Amino acid sequence: MARLSLREDANLRLLRARDAMDRHYARQLDVPAVARIALMSPAHFSREFAVAFGETPHRYLQRRRIERAMARLRDTDRSITDIGFEVGFGSTGTFSRTFRAIVGRSPSEYRRDTAPLAAPGCVVRSWTRPAH
Repeated sequence: MARLSLREDANLRLLRARDAMDRHYARQLDVPAVARIALMSPAHFSREFAVAFGETPHRYLQRRRIERAMARLRDTDRSITDIGFEVGFGSTGTFSRTFRAIVGRSPSEYRRDTAPLAAPGCVVRSWTRPAH
């Protein structure tokens, strides 16, 4: 079996950490906890993550949470407050502020202006993924 280069090994560990963030986005995740998954120090993990994925781990997690919130706002009638808590935000104010910063409009404006999309989930996520 061929050995991985140091870069390949680091990339696999970063992917493992990012996958954990994708799976557990609604949990209270912090950089030290996710860095442990990647077997890196928090500072090294943050730098390497930003180089590999083009954004900090914190920003990546925020975008994932907002992406999930966008789907719930489009496809359910749950309250905006409930959706913010469901996707991992600790307060409605933080959820609304982060949503506006990433999407460009408030959660209520997004819900009002966006109808459910009739397409497979993977297509909808691709079309509606917030840019960074």
